[in-house]
Amino acid sequence: MSSKAERPAAQEAVAAYHETELAKLVERVGQAIDDFRSGQMDAFGVDQVLFQYSRAAKELWKFCNLGPVELTASLITRDKPAVDWWGRGAPRR
Repeated sequence: MSSKAERPAAQEAVAAYHETELAKLVERVGQAIDDFRSGQMDAFGVDQVLFQYSRAAKELWKFCNLGPVELTASLITRDKPAVDWWGRGAPRR
Protein backbone atom coordinates (compact mmCIF):
# COMPACT_ATOMS: atom_id res chain seq x y z
CA MET A 1 0.00 0.00 0.00
CA SER A 2 1.13 3.51 -0.63
CA SER A 3 1.09 6.38 1.76
CA LYS A 4 -0.98 9.51 1.32
CA ALA A 5 2.22 11.34 0.40
CA GLU A 6 2.92 8.93 -2.47
CA ARG A 7 -0.48 9.38 -4.12
CA PRO A 8 0.08 12.95 -5.40
CA ALA A 9 3.44 11.92 -6.89
CA ALA A 10 1.76 8.96 -8.58
CA GLN A 11 -1.00 11.19 -9.95
CA GLU A 12 1.60 13.61 -11.30
CA ALA A 13 3.56 10.81 -13.00
CA VAL A 14 0.44 9.40 -14.64
CA ALA A 15 -0.74 12.84 -15.75
CA ALA A 16 2.66 13.61 -17.30
CA TYR A 17 2.70 10.26 -19.12
CA HIS A 18 -0.85 10.77 -20.36
CA GLU A 19 -0.05 14.23 -21.69
CA THR A 20 3.14 13.06 -23.42
CA GLU A 21 1.46 10.11 -25.10
CA LEU A 22 -1.63 12.12 -26.03
CA ALA A 23 0.58 14.74 -27.68
CA LYS A 24 2.04 11.99 -29.90
CA LEU A 25 -1.46 11.01 -30.99
CA VAL A 26 -2.49 14.62 -31.62
CA GLU A 27 0.65 15.09 -33.73
CA ARG A 28 -0.60 12.36 -36.08
CA VAL A 29 -3.91 14.19 -36.45
CA GLY A 30 -2.09 17.44 -37.18
CA GLN A 31 0.01 15.73 -39.85
CA ALA A 32 -3.11 14.29 -41.48
CA ILE A 33 -4.75 17.71 -41.58
CA ASP A 34 -1.58 19.23 -43.05
CA ASP A 35 -1.57 16.45 -45.67
CA PHE A 36 -5.20 17.17 -46.49
CA ARG A 37 -4.54 20.89 -46.88
CA SER A 38 -1.61 20.20 -49.21
CA GLY A 39 -3.63 17.74 -51.30
CA GLN A 40 -1.66 14.68 -50.23
CA MET A 41 -4.65 13.12 -48.43
CA ASP A 42 -8.36 13.18 -49.14
CA ALA A 43 -11.14 13.82 -46.62
CA PHE A 44 -11.77 10.09 -46.20
CA GLY A 45 -8.14 9.52 -45.25
CA VAL A 46 -8.34 12.26 -42.64
CA ASP A 47 -11.57 10.78 -41.32
CA GLN A 48 -9.84 7.41 -40.93
CA VAL A 49 -7.00 9.07 -38.99
CA LEU A 50 -9.52 10.86 -36.75
CA PHE A 51 -11.33 7.60 -36.07
CA GLN A 52 -8.08 5.85 -35.15
CA TYR A 53 -7.07 8.81 -32.97
CA SER A 54 -10.36 8.59 -31.09
CA ARG A 55 -9.94 4.89 -30.40
CA ALA A 56 -6.26 5.28 -29.44
CA ALA A 57 -6.97 8.20 -27.10
CA LYS A 58 -9.69 6.14 -25.38
CA GLU A 59 -7.30 3.22 -24.85
CA LEU A 60 -4.70 5.58 -23.40
CA TRP A 61 -7.32 7.17 -21.14
CA LYS A 62 -8.40 3.76 -19.85
CA PHE A 63 -4.81 2.80 -19.06
CA CYS A 64 -4.24 6.03 -17.16
CA ASN A 65 -7.55 6.22 -15.31
CA LEU A 66 -9.20 2.88 -14.64
CA GLY A 67 -6.76 1.30 -12.23
CA PRO A 68 -5.21 2.36 -8.96
CA VAL A 69 -3.08 5.39 -9.75
CA GLU A 70 -0.17 4.03 -7.73
CA LEU A 71 -0.12 0.82 -9.79
CA THR A 72 -0.29 2.73 -13.07
CA ALA A 73 2.51 5.05 -11.95
CA SER A 74 4.68 2.09 -11.01
CA LEU A 75 4.13 0.54 -14.44
CA ILE A 76 5.07 3.82 -16.09
CA THR A 77 8.14 4.61 -13.99
CA ARG A 78 9.48 1.12 -13.37
CA ASP A 79 8.63 -0.71 -16.56
CA LYS A 80 8.58 2.21 -19.00
CA PRO A 81 5.85 0.63 -21.09
CA ALA A 82 6.49 0.91 -24.79
CA VAL A 83 2.84 0.81 -25.71
CA ASP A 84 1.88 1.58 -29.28
CA TRP A 85 -1.26 3.57 -28.48
CA TRP A 86 -1.75 4.44 -32.15
CA GLY A 87 -1.70 0.76 -33.00
CA ARG A 88 -4.19 0.01 -30.27
CA GLY A 89 -6.58 2.41 -31.97
CA ALA A 90 -6.37 0.62 -35.30
CA PRO A 91 -9.63 -0.84 -36.58
CA ARG A 92 -10.00 -4.51 -35.78
CA ARG A 93 -10.29 -6.69 -38.88
